[in-house]
Amino acid sequence: MIRFRCLAVLLLAGAPFGWAQEVSLGREDLRSRILEANTDLKISEAAYRQAQGEYQQTNAIFLPNITASHTAMVTTNPLMAFGSKLNQGILTPADFDPALLNNPDRTENFATRLEVSQPLLNLDGFYQRRAARFKMQAADLQSERRRDYLNLESEQAFMQLQLAHKGVQVLEKALEAARANQKLAESNFRQGYLQKSDVLAVNVRVTEVENQLRTARSQVANTSNYLSFLMNETPGATYLPTDSLMPQPAPDTNPLRVSEERADIQAMADAALARKNVLSADKMSFLPRLNAFGSYELYDDQLFQFGASGYTVGAQLSWNILDGSKRFGKAQSSQAAYDQALLEQEQYLAQSRLELERAKRSFADARGKLEMTALAREQSREALRIRTNRFREGLEKTSDLLVAETSLAQKELEYYQTVFEHNYALAYLEFLSVQSENQTP
Repeated sequence: MIRFRCLAVLLLAGAPFGWAQEVSLGREDLRSRILEANTDLKISEAAYRQAQGEYQQTNAIFLPNITASHTAMVTTNPLMAFGSKLNQGILTPADFDPALLNNPDRTENFATRLEVSQPLLNLDGFYQRRAARFKMQAADLQSERRRDYLNLESEQAFMQLQLAHKGVQVLEKALEAARANQKLAESNFRQGYLQKSDVLAVNVRVTEVENQLRTARSQVANTSNYLSFLMNETPGATYLPTDSLMPQPAPDTNPLRVSEERADIQAMADAALARKNVLSADKMSFLPRLNAFGSYELYDDQLFQFGASGYTVGAQLSWNILDGSKRFGKAQSSQAAYDQALLEQEQYLAQSRLELERAKRSFADARGKLEMTALAREQSREALRIRTNRFREGLEKTSDLLVAETSLAQKELEYYQTVFEHNYALAYLEFLSVQSENQTP
């Protein structure tokens, strides 16, 4: 019983460190889980909601401002005391006695007031509202482009997982072949066909492959942890891709162009329009504003009693003719900001076109390199097969066999690395040229 408990403790203690749970993961499953839980995407969506809230604040240029208040006051001020009695409707002829007017008794006044202010003509407010709307649209488009980028990021991470597992598979095969040759070399050494140095060279090769395999498995763990980070999950699982790393079909890249309908480019355009409307709002601030107002008052000398009432209705045309040089400087700053936005938009579009042309060349280079590494891998496989057969017959040097083994492992890894580069270059081309599927009008 004690031995069983000790074994259970050791198993539980070793589980987090030695045995990670293996979980199958598909490309589409990864993408949907990232888009559902990724923190960066949530941050961009929060930025959009913030811009949406700022836009809703501009409803104030259409909707009235309504306030209600209740004021309690005690005064012996002659003017306030007389006015309070007048509002309460309780003045008598005795209240006009000059002695009482100059030295009134303590007067209590309770006033309930309902005020309404309605904007009628506020031209700068209209342009500020339009600026807020374009800013909100830009934030929404930026969130959509962030979604596109996460799709690309998920594709790259999934291919890195495929590449890491391919590296493990290649090195496991290399280790299996190296150990088989190790047994053969030890057998030949015992029969006097090989020298001790040859056996040591084979042992070094086995140790070398074991270290490479250990590093490859660590890369699988690192890639799995990164996938967990993208999915906003606790790291610990080792993910197994549901499909292997294979070259994707190569389309014709010549027709690919940068679309001005791409979400990030449209976001730049909306940001420029937002600054343009801010400039227009600053210019309209030189014009007068027209607002309507009204109030309804209830007065009494008792708390929450309404002995008398009255109302006021009117309209106000206000014009701030000169506010020092503040508005002139603000208009100048807005003009410069709008000019800057136009230049940034033009520069961003030019950079996007430049990046697309660079990506086309990278894809063409990767496609050529893929063909070359595929041929090199086949040649290395054939060379190793021939040298292995000759080594078993005692016709090949140990050093030549080890060189052939090392060469094949390198060519295998180079091939799959090139497949990764080829597929990622293709995905990046689509990211640069294809319009967002999630884009809103």
